[in-house]
Amino acid sequence: MNNLKTFVLLAGLMGLFLMAGQLLGGSQGLVMALIFGSLFNFVMYFFSDKLVLKMYGAKVVTAAEAPQLYAMVDRLRQRAGLPMPVLAVAPHEQPNAFATGRSPSKAVVAVTTGIMKYVPQDELEGVIAHELAHIKNRDMLISTIAAGVAGAISNLPYLLMFGGSQDDDGGHPFAQLALIVLGPIGAILIQFAISRQREFEADRVGAEILGRPLPLANALRRLDALAHRIPMQVAPAVAPLAQVNPLAAYGGGVARLFSTHPPTEERVARLEAMAAGR
Repeated sequence: MNNLKTFVLLAGLMGLFLMAGQLLGGSQGLVMALIFGSLFNFVMYFFSDKLVLKMYGAKVVTAAEAPQLYAMVDRLRQRAGLPMPVLAVAPHEQPNAFATGRSPSKAVVAVTTGIMKYVPQDELEGVIAHELAHIKNRDMLISTIAAGVAGAISNLPYLLMFGGSQDDDGGHPFAQLALIVLGPIGAILIQFAISRQREFEADRVGAEILGRPLPLANALRRLDALAHRIPMQVAPAVAPLAQVNPLAAYGGGVARLFSTHPPTEERVARLEAMAAGR
């Protein structure tokens, strides 16, 4: 179901892109938007491992430097059927973790120093399994596609203003004005909705890799509580990669639509339902 929802959201995002390009710039607008919107995001995709580690201040560690962590990841990645990822540690007191890399063979799993300090081993296993699930599900690729299309929609008006021209396929000027204002908002909302679905799916697959859902559920409670008490200085662009968003508390109502992560209580409830066989 999570994968189906992701597919529907991606299709909706692509449909919005096609409509925006056609209304704002005709066929020329479609081409310009796709090229511009994809360029940065695919550069980020191919060099994500190095860029993200640098933005988190994380350093790669060897088996000799972190033997317990290495053994844990090695055991779980075998259960997941994945090659051994590169391991890194970020010097942040807030307990958190993230995965990056363009493919399973180029993947990186990083944890903060705080997670090894505050999180028990069984819960840390749940956290690592979640990150391995992101790698297994190729979520970096999915998020790159979503970000590329959303970026194309957001930048289309500026491209046409400075370098483009409409062809005969352009739309009504009032529809164009509305799309300039509402199109980027709609694209961001769909992009964030895709991100939330990938978190749900990583929770589910992570619980399957570990073989039991409750350690991850307990870890999410702990990480969410400590994220509100211990700040983390990290660039907003890479904050959504973390297992629990390190920068923002989750609000209700409309605020949930602008969150890259689902509410922790909903994630925990789903994991507990898995444990109960529901």
